[in-house]
Amino acid sequence: MAPRECVPVLVRSCKLTVLRGLLVFQELGLDISPEQISELEGSVFNVDFKAAAAEERLTRHDVMAHVHVLAALCPRAAPIIHLGATSCYVGDNTDLIILRDGFDVLLPKVAGCIDRLAKFADQYKSLPTLGFTHLQPAQLTTVGKRACLWLQDLLMDERAIKRAKEDLRFRGVKGTTGSQASFLQLFNGDGEKVKALDKKVTEMAGFSRSYTVCGQTYTRKVDVESVSVLSSLGATAHKICSDIRLLANMKELEEPFESTQIGSSAMPYKRNPMRSERTCAIARHLMTLVNNPLHTAATQWMERTLDDSANRRFKSIHSKNLCFQRRITLAEAFLSADAVLLTLQNVCEGLVVYPKVIERHISQELPFMSTENVIMAMVKEGADRQECHEHIRVLSHEAGARVKQEGLDNDLIERIKRTSYFSPILPQLDVLLDPATFVGRAPEQTFSIRDDPTSQRNIKEFYVREEMLKSLKLCGIR
Repeated sequence: MAPRECVPVLVRSCKLTVLRGLLVFQELGLDISPEQISELEGSVFNVDFKAAAAEERLTRHDVMAHVHVLAALCPRAAPIIHLGATSCYVGDNTDLIILRDGFDVLLPKVAGCIDRLAKFADQYKSLPTLGFTHLQPAQLTTVGKRACLWLQDLLMDERAIKRAKEDLRFRGVKGTTGSQASFLQLFNGDGEKVKALDKKVTEMAGFSRSYTVCGQTYTRKVDVESVSVLSSLGATAHKICSDIRLLANMKELEEPFESTQIGSSAMPYKRNPMRSERTCAIARHLMTLVNNPLHTAATQWMERTLDDSANRRFKSIHSKNLCFQRRITLAEAFLSADAVLLTLQNVCEGLVVYPKVIERHISQELPFMSTENVIMAMVKEGADRQECHEHIRVLSHEAGARVKQEGLDNDLIERIKRTSYFSPILPQLDVLLDPATFVGRAPEQTFSIRDDPTSQRNIKEFYVREEMLKSLKLCGIR
């Protein structure tokens, strides 16, 4: 359920949409008095939910319930309220404003997560750690490079969300089936005035463009694209926090854990990764939400069916004195994404790394991984590659049996040292076993993604600046 304080914002947005249309009607020559406009302006922040709930129980129509209540509040303006409009003029245009503003809320939070992860990746860009493929030990990488896998996905999410926001248009003033016939009649067949009405209402709502073609609604492909980018963000967050949970199990890395925090009511020693688990749970829900707008878009028969409003929103919700319409999937997608990002940022800014544990895990696996280097070094000293391979194979199997059957440490390197065949390379052995020589270009790749101007481009500072400019504009300074 959306927070109760969000409800007045939704209804005020609907009223502002109505008011903007009437202001342009007046500007374009329709007989609307300044007194009527003034009366409506004074009612924008006066939302009588009790009266609207009672009215909707009678009319069974959410928008007309608020039209009737608004008409009662504004008797002089009553004859012109909803003039030429349809419910979707009010509801759909409001949805598009909320989608745009919702993206504006989320983008700085995505940027915050990117900023935290970039700093973490830079701090640990040279710390070797075991790589894992199929969840089995593989070639070494670095802690910072692994964080860049997460960071790269978040950068893709930022780009996708930003693109979805920029692609949004306003429904504008299109009429019952999108033909603008009612408005053409109001303006006595003057198509240029209808076009001017559509353009000016769109600009007053803060959009530069409206959809040229609509049915009764804006195309529900817009909802598909909007929720898709948020579901994709959910997949990113789930992957990041799943990795963190797996690494916490290995005691290599942990999410923040407060000094007074309790991990388990039964087992006092436990340090459960509760924030990562919570993020995964909400992200999983977020990932499933895209199916709903897909089905809604698919079942928009002709110009529109009621599958749409019944599925996208609660048609009537009565809670004491509340009566309002709320878009289920759209609201849940943005609220879920917001919760995911808030928790993910908290996790990312407090990650704890345990280098000694990582070092121990490397020491258990590195002997096997180093065998290729040992063979190459022996060949450089004049040994036969196949003969060397067979010596290594036998020693490796003996060391592996010791680990698996006896539960002891991997002693392959000690076995190599005790085998006279390998005496030509014993002075080089420490260098050959240095974990830093097994990470390839991982540190440089970490540096690359952090500083690539086409990917990160000081992303946090960009959104901080955008938020400041928006605040200044609201205050009338810019």
